[in-house]
Amino acid sequence: MRRTAVLSLFVIGAYSAAAHEVRPAYLELREVAPNEFSVLWKLPARGEMNLSLAPEFSETMEATLPDVRQSGGATIKTWRTRTKGPLHGQTVTIRGLASTMTDVLMRVEFADGTTWTHRLTPAAPTAEVPERQTVWGVAGEYVTLGVEHILYGVDHLLFVLALLLITKGALRLVKTVTAFTAAHSITLALAALGVVHVPSPPVEAVIALSIVFVAAEIVHERRGRAGVTARAPWIVAFTFGLLHGFGFAGALTEIGLPQGQIAVALLFFNVGVEIGQLLFVAAALALLALLRKVWGAPPRWVELAPPYAIGSVAMFWVIQRVAAF
Repeated sequence: MRRTAVLSLFVIGAYSAAAHEVRPAYLELREVAPNEFSVLWKLPARGEMNLSLAPEFSETMEATLPDVRQSGGATIKTWRTRTKGPLHGQTVTIRGLASTMTDVLMRVEFADGTTWTHRLTPAAPTAEVPERQTVWGVAGEYVTLGVEHILYGVDHLLFVLALLLITKGALRLVKTVTAFTAAHSITLALAALGVVHVPSPPVEAVIALSIVFVAAEIVHERRGRAGVTARAPWIVAFTFGLLHGFGFAGALTEIGLPQGQIAVALLFFNVGVEIGQLLFVAAALALLALLRKVWGAPPRWVELAPPYAIGSVAMFWVIQRVAAF
């Protein structure tokens, strides 16, 4: 059936893309003396392979040799640099960024306590450091980061898709999406603020296992044995949503939160996640409605293809992530 073929192709495409592959790089400068900065440069890494990116300043006078280490799937370089004059008004360019598919989040903390946060992209790899950044500037950057994280987070999207496939009725769907949103918002805030700490590898493995669980529940429901997810999907959405929140927090920890504007950054990152999630839900529902209208109801056996495909992809992630412990 074409409808299922389309859904299956979507899932197979997700199989070839590892979840959370598109991670931003992070550049942080802290002013430790007039016009002298401590620099932290974090690059996403896969094993010993790194993106060929490097920050360049328009008026750098001298810089120390970097200290290099590997940590949590990233290469971290730290060094000190001195600029000829105040950093305000100077430009920063990420060499090599234009030929990649990633972004760079840059944060500058000045000696007077003010900060500036900006996102550099392949289309705009250069930025000028302004005199002062507004709260709305931080909000805009973190909303965008939140939207991008959820839309690139294939595992989170597959979990939401599985919930959509098993949830019947508009009211139940609203309850389910709301429960998932409330749950991951709670743990995102707790983990990002350091109130709760959970190791990332087990969390990522259990997130994949949550997708396997819902996929299995869809298969049972299609065969007439409705489980807890079919009867009360909002309960399952809330329970596993708590785990997904820790996954979101892991990504936010990698990016970093601007000192002095942590609440704003956290709030608007979460808003961005919700915007991205709602965009995905709307697009998935529209596609399903269109396919049902064009091709009608498929044979019963065809309805099993999407959950089996989703479950297979998720089980691969479970094995992959457990093996990486």
